[in-house]
Amino acid sequence: MNKALGVIPARWSSTRFPGKPLHRIADKPLLQHVWQRCQTAKNLDRLIVATDDMRIAEAAFKWGAEVALTSPRHRSGTDRVAEVARRAKAFSFVLNIQGDEPLLDPRLIDAVVEKLRSGVKIDIVTAAHPFQNPSEAESPHQNKVVIDRHNCALYFSRSVIPYSAKPSRVRYLRHQGIYGFRRDVLLQFVKWKPSPLERAESLEQLRALENGVKVHVLVTKHGSPGVDTPADAKSLEQKLVRAQQSARSG
Repeated sequence: MNKALGVIPARWSSTRFPGKPLHRIADKPLLQHVWQRCQTAKNLDRLIVATDDMRIAEAAFKWGAEVALTSPRHRSGTDRVAEVARRAKAFSFVLNIQGDEPLLDPRLIDAVVEKLRSGVKIDIVTAAHPFQNPSEAESPHQNKVVIDRHNCALYFSRSVIPYSAKPSRVRYLRHQGIYGFRRDVLLQFVKWKPSPLERAESLEQLRALENGVKVHVLVTKHGSPGVDTPADAKSLEQKLVRAQQSARSG
Protein backbone atom coordinates (compact mmCIF):
# COMPACT_ATOMS: atom_id res chain seq x y z
CA MET A 1 0.00 0.00 0.00
CA ASN A 2 3.00 2.32 -0.43
CA LYS A 3 1.19 4.62 -2.83
CA ALA A 4 2.15 8.30 -2.98
CA LEU A 5 -0.27 11.17 -3.44
CA GLY A 6 0.93 14.57 -4.60
CA VAL A 7 -1.14 17.61 -3.61
CA ILE A 8 -0.52 21.15 -4.86
CA PRO A 9 -2.35 23.61 -2.58
CA ALA A 10 -3.33 26.85 -4.32
CA ARG A 11 -5.06 29.96 -3.03
CA TRP A 12 -6.01 33.21 -4.71
CA SER A 13 -5.43 35.57 -1.80
CA SER A 14 -1.87 36.72 -1.26
CA THR A 15 -0.75 39.93 0.41
CA ARG A 16 2.20 40.43 -1.93
CA PHE A 17 0.81 38.77 -5.06
CA PRO A 18 -2.99 38.28 -5.35
CA GLY A 19 -3.98 35.79 -8.05
CA LYS A 20 -0.47 34.36 -8.19
CA PRO A 21 -1.44 30.77 -9.24
CA LEU A 22 -2.97 32.02 -12.50
CA HIS A 23 -0.35 34.66 -13.27
CA ARG A 24 0.90 33.87 -16.76
CA ILE A 25 4.57 33.06 -17.20
CA ALA A 26 5.84 32.12 -20.66
CA ASP A 27 2.23 31.78 -21.94
CA LYS A 28 1.02 29.50 -19.13
CA PRO A 29 -0.37 30.06 -15.64
CA LEU A 30 2.26 29.64 -12.93
CA LEU A 31 0.34 26.75 -11.39
CA GLN A 32 0.19 24.91 -14.71
CA HIS A 33 3.98 24.98 -14.98
CA VAL A 34 4.22 23.30 -11.57
CA TRP A 35 1.51 20.76 -12.40
CA GLN A 36 3.24 19.78 -15.65
CA ARG A 37 6.53 19.28 -13.83
CA CYS A 38 4.81 17.02 -11.30
CA GLN A 39 3.20 15.04 -14.13
CA THR A 40 6.64 13.88 -15.26
CA ALA A 41 7.59 12.52 -11.82
CA LYS A 42 7.68 8.72 -11.85
CA ASN A 43 6.83 7.98 -8.23
CA LEU A 44 3.53 9.83 -7.81
CA ASP A 45 0.47 7.59 -8.10
CA ARG A 46 -1.97 10.50 -8.14
CA LEU A 47 -1.77 14.28 -8.37
CA ILE A 48 -4.40 16.74 -7.13
CA VAL A 49 -4.68 20.52 -7.13
CA ALA A 50 -6.35 21.63 -3.88
CA THR A 51 -8.04 25.02 -3.82
CA ASP A 52 -11.00 26.92 -2.40
CA ASP A 53 -11.22 29.29 -5.38
CA MET A 54 -13.39 28.50 -8.40
CA ARG A 55 -11.23 30.62 -10.70
CA ILE A 56 -8.26 28.38 -9.96
CA ALA A 57 -10.38 25.22 -10.06
CA GLU A 58 -11.91 26.02 -13.45
CA ALA A 59 -8.54 26.92 -14.98
CA ALA A 60 -6.94 23.72 -13.65
CA PHE A 61 -9.83 21.61 -14.99
CA LYS A 62 -9.26 23.10 -18.44
CA TRP A 63 -5.65 21.96 -18.61
CA GLY A 64 -6.58 18.48 -17.36
CA ALA A 65 -5.78 18.58 -13.65
CA GLU A 66 -7.71 16.69 -11.00
CA VAL A 67 -9.04 19.29 -8.57
CA ALA A 68 -10.28 19.04 -4.99
CA LEU A 69 -12.35 21.93 -3.62
CA THR A 70 -11.34 22.56 -0.02
CA SER A 71 -12.49 24.70 2.88
CA PRO A 72 -11.78 28.46 2.70
CA ARG A 73 -11.01 28.44 6.44
CA HIS A 74 -7.58 26.78 6.20
CA ARG A 75 -4.70 28.77 7.65
CA SER A 76 -1.99 27.07 5.61
CA GLY A 77 -1.32 24.93 2.58
CA THR A 78 -0.58 22.01 4.89
CA ASP A 79 -4.10 22.19 6.33
CA ARG A 80 -5.47 22.17 2.78
CA VAL A 81 -3.34 19.15 1.86
CA ALA A 82 -4.48 17.32 5.00
CA GLU A 83 -8.14 17.81 4.07
CA VAL A 84 -7.46 16.00 0.79
CA ALA A 85 -5.41 13.32 2.56
CA ARG A 86 -8.25 12.51 4.99
CA ARG A 87 -10.34 11.33 2.07
CA ALA A 88 -7.45 9.58 0.28
CA LYS A 89 -7.18 6.54 2.53
CA ALA A 90 -5.51 4.38 -0.14
CA PHE A 91 -2.26 6.38 0.09
CA SER A 92 0.51 5.80 2.61
CA PHE A 93 2.47 8.92 1.69
CA VAL A 94 1.34 12.46 0.91
CA LEU A 95 3.48 15.15 -0.69
CA ASN A 96 2.80 18.85 -0.17
CA ILE A 97 4.15 20.46 -3.34
CA GLN A 98 4.51 24.24 -3.53
CA GLY A 99 2.48 25.76 -6.34
CA ASP A 100 4.86 28.67 -6.92
CA GLU A 101 8.03 26.84 -8.01
CA PRO A 102 7.72 26.45 -11.80
CA LEU A 103 11.28 25.10 -12.10
CA LEU A 104 10.71 22.29 -9.60
CA ASP A 105 12.80 19.24 -10.51
CA PRO A 106 10.59 16.12 -10.87
CA ARG A 107 13.57 14.06 -9.73
CA LEU A 108 13.32 15.73 -6.33
CA ILE A 109 9.71 14.60 -6.04
CA ASP A 110 10.82 11.05 -6.87
CA ALA A 111 13.65 11.24 -4.32
CA VAL A 112 11.24 12.33 -1.57
CA VAL A 113 8.96 9.38 -2.29
CA GLU A 114 11.90 6.97 -2.47
CA LYS A 115 13.12 8.13 0.94
CA LEU A 116 9.66 7.59 2.44
CA ARG A 117 9.51 4.12 0.84
CA SER A 118 13.03 3.19 1.94
CA GLY A 119 11.83 0.98 4.77
CA VAL A 120 13.41 3.19 7.39
CA LYS A 121 10.87 4.81 9.73
CA ILE A 122 10.93 8.33 8.35
CA ASP A 123 7.90 10.50 9.11
CA ILE A 124 8.62 13.71 7.19
CA VAL A 125 11.00 14.44 4.30
CA THR A 126 11.90 17.87 2.93
CA ALA A 127 14.77 19.35 0.92
CA ALA A 128 17.49 21.98 1.05
CA HIS A 129 20.42 23.17 -1.02
CA PRO A 130 23.42 25.46 -0.50
CA PHE A 131 22.93 29.13 -1.27
CA GLN A 132 24.71 30.04 -4.49
CA ASN A 133 25.37 33.44 -2.98
CA PRO A 134 25.96 33.13 0.81
CA SER A 135 24.89 36.76 1.31
CA GLU A 136 21.33 35.75 0.33
CA ALA A 137 21.14 33.82 3.61
CA GLU A 138 20.82 37.17 5.37
CA SER A 139 17.35 37.72 3.91
CA PRO A 140 14.49 36.88 6.31
CA HIS A 141 12.46 35.86 3.24
CA GLN A 142 14.87 32.95 2.65
CA ASN A 143 14.29 30.08 5.07
CA LYS A 144 17.38 28.34 6.41
CA VAL A 145 17.94 24.93 7.98
CA VAL A 146 20.76 23.25 9.88
CA ILE A 147 21.05 19.46 9.91
CA ASP A 148 22.74 16.74 11.93
CA ARG A 149 25.13 14.03 10.70
CA HIS A 150 22.17 11.89 9.62
CA ASN A 151 20.63 14.71 7.54
CA CYS A 152 17.84 15.32 10.02
CA ALA A 153 16.80 18.92 10.70
CA LEU A 154 18.08 20.46 13.92
CA TYR A 155 16.37 23.81 13.36
CA PHE A 156 14.72 26.01 10.73
CA SER A 157 15.00 29.78 10.85
CA ARG A 158 14.55 33.03 8.98
CA SER A 159 17.78 34.19 10.63
CA VAL A 160 21.25 33.27 9.43
CA ILE A 161 22.10 29.85 10.90
CA PRO A 162 24.62 28.71 11.92
CA TYR A 163 26.20 31.84 13.31
CA SER A 164 29.88 31.98 12.32
CA ALA A 165 31.85 33.02 15.44
CA LYS A 166 35.11 32.93 13.50
CA PRO A 167 35.85 33.65 9.84
CA SER A 168 35.32 30.30 8.15
CA ARG A 169 33.62 28.67 5.22
CA VAL A 170 30.14 28.04 6.54
CA ARG A 171 27.67 26.24 4.29
CA TYR A 172 24.29 27.92 4.58
CA LEU A 173 21.40 25.73 3.45
CA ARG A 174 18.27 27.18 1.87
CA HIS A 175 15.19 25.22 2.82
CA GLN A 176 13.04 24.28 -0.16
CA GLY A 177 9.37 23.96 0.69
CA ILE A 178 8.49 20.49 -0.52
CA TYR A 179 7.28 18.04 2.14
CA GLY A 180 6.65 14.33 2.08
CA PHE A 181 4.59 12.96 4.98
CA ARG A 182 3.49 9.61 6.18
CA ARG A 183 -0.25 10.09 5.92
CA ASP A 184 -0.93 9.39 9.61
CA VAL A 185 1.80 11.84 10.66
CA LEU A 186 0.31 14.57 8.45
CA LEU A 187 -3.14 14.08 9.97
CA GLN A 188 -1.62 14.27 13.46
CA PHE A 189 0.49 17.31 12.55
CA VAL A 190 -2.51 19.48 11.65
CA LYS A 191 -4.21 18.59 14.94
CA TRP A 192 -1.37 20.07 16.99
CA LYS A 193 -1.66 23.72 17.93
CA PRO A 194 0.96 26.12 16.51
CA SER A 195 4.04 25.77 18.73
CA PRO A 196 6.02 28.59 20.42
CA LEU A 197 9.01 28.47 18.05
CA GLU A 198 6.67 28.18 15.08
CA ARG A 199 4.88 31.36 16.15
CA ALA A 200 8.18 33.15 16.79
CA GLU A 201 9.68 32.31 13.38
CA SER A 202 6.40 31.99 11.47
CA LEU A 203 7.62 28.63 10.14
CA GLU A 204 5.18 25.75 10.61
CA GLN A 205 7.81 23.03 10.07
CA LEU A 206 9.09 23.87 13.56
CA ARG A 207 5.85 22.39 14.89
CA ALA A 208 7.12 18.95 13.92
CA LEU A 209 10.46 19.42 15.70
CA GLU A 210 8.81 20.79 18.83
CA ASN A 211 6.58 17.72 18.97
CA GLY A 212 9.52 15.33 18.66
CA VAL A 213 9.02 14.37 14.99
CA LYS A 214 12.22 14.03 12.98
CA VAL A 215 12.38 15.78 9.63
CA HIS A 216 14.77 14.21 7.13
CA VAL A 217 16.40 16.71 4.76
CA LEU A 218 17.47 15.75 1.25
CA VAL A 219 20.42 17.99 0.37
CA THR A 220 20.65 18.71 -3.35
CA LYS A 221 23.19 20.72 -5.36
CA HIS A 222 20.62 23.15 -6.67
CA GLY A 223 17.10 24.21 -5.82
CA SER A 224 14.19 25.82 -7.63
CA PRO A 225 13.41 29.48 -6.90
CA GLY A 226 9.92 30.37 -5.80
CA VAL A 227 7.71 33.18 -7.05
CA ASP A 228 6.77 35.57 -4.25
CA THR A 229 6.32 38.82 -6.17
CA PRO A 230 5.54 40.00 -9.74
CA ALA A 231 9.25 40.86 -10.07
CA ASP A 232 10.12 37.21 -9.30
CA ALA A 233 7.66 36.12 -11.99
CA LYS A 234 9.29 38.36 -14.58
CA SER A 235 12.75 37.07 -13.73
CA LEU A 236 11.61 33.45 -13.93
CA GLU A 237 9.85 34.04 -17.22
CA GLN A 238 13.16 35.11 -18.74
CA LYS A 239 14.79 31.89 -17.45
CA LEU A 240 11.98 29.72 -18.82
CA VAL A 241 12.12 31.39 -22.24
CA ARG A 242 15.88 30.85 -22.40
CA ALA A 243 15.45 27.21 -21.37
CA GLN A 244 12.78 26.65 -24.04
CA GLN A 245 14.96 28.25 -26.71
CA SER A 246 17.90 26.10 -25.64
CA ALA A 247 15.75 22.94 -25.78
CA ARG A 248 14.59 23.78 -29.32
CA SER A 249 18.11 24.45 -30.56
CA GLY A 250 19.43 21.29 -28.87
